[in-house]
Amino acid sequence: QVQLVESGGGFVQAGGSTGLSCAASGSILSIKDMGWYRQAPGKQRELVATITEGGSTNYAVSVRGRFTISRDNAKNTVSLQMNSLKPEDTAVYYCYAKAISLATLVNRDYWGQGTQVIVSS
Repeated sequence: QVQLVESGGGFVQAGGSTGLSCAASGSILSIKDMGWYRQAPGKQRELVATITEGGSTNYAVSVRGRFTISRDNAKNTVSLQMNSLKPEDTAVYYCYAKAISLATLVNRDYWGQGTQVIVSS
């Protein structure tokens, strides 16, 4: 299996910046995609940003230009730098990985437990 452990989150003022990190561990053969999703109260979980093993990125329109996703393949980590934060960025942020484990040899989706980001004005 693959486990995702997040770090970061908490309270931040509007206009400020913060960062999230996520480390994948376990019997990993390869990680195809990594990324971040978020879910605000009463809303559906939505894509924030993803990054492939080759470094190609995809961002939600709402965060494009403000957030930056990156990964360290050697450490199996993915990070999200969040700048110019807005109150509407308030949500639980979930780390995501599409990976192949040595145990299954099957491409599967893995999720972190989520971390709260609260942006206040």
